[in-house]
Amino acid sequence: MPFKKLHSEIKEMLESQEITIPTPFQKASIPVIKSGANIYCTAPKDSGRTTTLVLTTLQKLKFEAIGNVPRAIVLVENKEKAQETYDAFFKFTRYHEMRVYLCEEKAHIDMLKSEIFEGVDILISTPQTMRKLFTLNGLNATELKIFSVDDAEFLVQNAAFTAMMSITQSITKCQFVLYSEKIHPTLKRFESYFMQRARTVSIK
Repeated sequence: MPFKKLHSEIKEMLESQEITIPTPFQKASIPVIKSGANIYCTAPKDSGRTTTLVLTTLQKLKFEAIGNVPRAIVLVENKEKAQETYDAFFKFTRYHEMRVYLCEEKAHIDMLKSEIFEGVDILISTPQTMRKLFTLNGLNATELKIFSVDDAEFLVQNAAFTAMMSITQSITKCQFVLYSEKIHPTLKRFESYFMQRARTVSIK
């Protein structure tokens, strides 16, 4: 069972939420994500993709707060999805030292830079805001361990695709995990850039 091999505190949080049995997607994807490979994760809606993203991110960071620079980035399409993802993390980190930061799209970039500088473990943002942070040297990616994109179909849009390419050019070493309902040909193009030797986990 994938849950049995997660950090003990993560398992405790799962139990407190009465989540004891992994979905078929979680059974298939969690061990592969834990391997450290770049991965395309495809599964239908309500298959547990976002929860998988949360669990594997926390596992990758050993469920502990370290240093001041982000060690995980989660990219989402818009502010509504950003809030939804933040809430999903909050269920696990509410009473924990882990620092999850939601980049408000309307916030001034200097304010975001200042607050991130105070210390963040997990950063949630849209592509446009994330690109601004990298362009204006507002983000140190030297300690980045995992970069996830939830509902990644939005990356087929030209603006989001361009932003993603710009962002990843600033990252030298990191695991990339893209979650979607299916792999669009545009998403497959990333294999020529930052998704080298990517594996695929697919549940229908």
